[in-house]
Amino acid sequence: MAFMSASRGRPRSYDRDHALEQAMLLFWERGFEGAGTRELCAAMGISPPSLYHAFGSKQQLFEEVVRTYSQRYTGFVEAAFEEEPDARRAALRLLTGAAHQYTQPGCPAGCLIMNSAAGPSPASPEVESGLQSIRRAISRRLLSALRTDQEAGLLPAALDVHGFGMHVLAIWNGMSMQARDGARREELEAGIAAFMATWPATQPH
Repeated sequence: MAFMSASRGRPRSYDRDHALEQAMLLFWERGFEGAGTRELCAAMGISPPSLYHAFGSKQQLFEEVVRTYSQRYTGFVEAAFEEEPDARRAALRLLTGAAHQYTQPGCPAGCLIMNSAAGPSPASPEVESGLQSIRRAISRRLLSALRTDQEAGLLPAALDVHGFGMHVLAIWNGMSMQARDGARREELEAGIAAFMATWPATQPH
């Protein structure tokens, strides 16, 4: 979305990047529905007319926040699937990256996308659809990696790949909630290590 020219509703000191950063932190902490427009304006240092002038609507602001969050904080997801040679190491990198990101000092605990999906009240259908599309894309990539490994003989032929993939995703999603409940990075990593020790292996011939 192109940034429009200045209007009377915007203070001279307005900094769009700073305002977007503050909105991201509030959405991250409270989710889409939990962050009210007044609170957003107060955090961003702008008036409601300025918010709507610059971002269009609360939903459009949130969508831009999610794009910014994904660019800044979820690079480990892409790296897991693009740089690791097999599903086991991709899953380990995905989970380890999440443990680091969800407990990063100076940021709200957990994942902005997961936090918004698990808020106290449901998000609008459009917002929830966007969040689901992100989660489903990651699910498809993980399941594809697992199927590739199974076809290559790296996973047992009898393994229910879909069920196992759902298990991995449940751990990944659950770590966000654990982090919000105060789990330390070391605790999340210990849980990852325990899970990885159970990774199914083919029997030697």
